[in-house]
Amino acid sequence: MKCGKGSKVMVLTNEDCIPCGIYIGSATPHEVNYIEDLLDSKFLPEHKVKKLIGDKAYDSDKHDKILLEEKGVELIVPHKKGRVNFMQDRRKLKGYKTRYFVENLNAHLQSYRRVVTRYEKNLENFLGFVHLTFWSIIFNKIYSVRR
Repeated sequence: MKCGKGSKVMVLTNEDCIPCGIYIGSATPHEVNYIEDLLDSKFLPEHKVKKLIGDKAYDSDKHDKILLEEKGVELIVPHKKGRVNFMQDRRKLKGYKTRYFVENLNAHLQSYRRVVTRYEKNLENFLGFVHLTFWSIIFNKIYSVRR
């Protein structure tokens, strides 16, 4: 995999904005292709994923069937503009508002320079810095709750 701008960090988070899964892949393929890899790479192994919330780019019949049948994960995404077959009704899309937690975690990641700009050529070194960043975020959240 290329270093620098050629990598994409995918994050799985819970409702407390605590990272639960991390996957780093090449920036060339679309994010939808990394969904299954992201669900398999658990950062916190005891976390059970029931619902996966994404933006319009994740609207795909193929991935919706695969996630629901094989993994038991419900995919909640708004439909694309020209969609003919509607997979979800509006009641399920109320959960889309909780996507704010992922955006909040991504905003936290922007304050760590080593993660924003990938200086490491080796994937394991970069993944180590990403893990260190996430553990720092987790400990900051735990410490701020106990105050």
